[in-house]
Amino acid sequence: MDRRGGDGEKGGDGGGNKNGDRDGEAVFFTGERSVETRSVEVPEPEGNEVLVEASFSAVSTGTELLLYRDEMPDEDETEAGVPGVGSLAYPTRYGYSVVGEVVAAGEEAEERVGERVHALHPHQSRFVVSGEMARRVPEDVKDEDAALLSSVETAVSFAMDGRPVVGENVAVFGQGVVGLLTTSVVSRFPVDVHVFEPREERRRLAKEMGADVARTPSEAEDVAPDGGYDISYEVSGSPDALDDAVGVTGYDGRVVVGSWYGNRRVSLDLGGKFHKSDMTVVDSQVSRLAPRFRGRWTKERRLGVAWEFVKDTVPSRLVTDSFGVNEAARAYEATEDGALCVVFDYS
Repeated sequence: MDRRGGDGEKGGDGGGNKNGDRDGEAVFFTGERSVETRSVEVPEPEGNEVLVEASFSAVSTGTELLLYRDEMPDEDETEAGVPGVGSLAYPTRYGYSVVGEVVAAGEEAEERVGERVHALHPHQSRFVVSGEMARRVPEDVKDEDAALLSSVETAVSFAMDGRPVVGENVAVFGQGVVGLLTTSVVSRFPVDVHVFEPREERRRLAKEMGADVARTPSEAEDVAPDGGYDISYEVSGSPDALDDAVGVTGYDGRVVVGSWYGNRRVSLDLGGKFHKSDMTVVDSQVSRLAPRFRGRWTKERRLGVAWEFVKDTVPSRLVTDSFGVNEAARAYEATEDGALCVVFDYS
């Protein structure tokens, strides 16, 4: 499919900051497997807005690869409402986990100058967001770890939606960054965690993150407990893995779909065993709280839990590749080639 559209960039094809101190360097997706860095105008912050100078931002292997490969669905707007993203038509920006320092602020937020903050924003060296979108980074959290807050919060959300119960058996399909963090969060419950991942190095990391068993996906049925798994998480990004997850989940079990498959279709075997399984297959998406939690939980409460897991997990240990913002093409090539965790370093 051909995605085309405008995006208010100032022009240029990367390189240094050519347009003054208030300009930023932003990563643009310009076509299938085509990205470049462009200079963009950064406005003066007003009211409660803050101007952030970025230090690190994390690449989302799942969602951003869909955009890189032109596998996004035909939607005009993203569902997350991330500031600076807008339309998914090429050329467009994407990304939602950046950390940096507030270097200027509107008249209602002047006291925030000097704060380290995390924001939902595309990859960009300098940007303006509303004050409520700039979350203060705890003093005992390094920028490199804060840049992965969004992935940690996603893992916390998956755990909540799966509702692990003491003594249950849990399967996690896929050990990318979000899969490994999901393994780490879920393993804190008194449950048995089996992970399934084709890459040997990621299986090794899964054991470090708390998995009791780490095997290849082809071994899932062989090591499944009698009666199947109580919960299966599908976080691999592979449509085929969802069929595997359904296949090894037991009667009255729960399958939590954390992957977003974009415009790729999923084929499931829903005959035979599934027809009488009373199984529940649920979507899990971090941009909202499931209805059953809204009586006592807020996004702020969940975010606080995520910060505690950031401190405990130290997610920056999962970073395998770091690039400057002007190396965007190389960054996404590395991501598609299988790099576990890619970040942009703006220093």
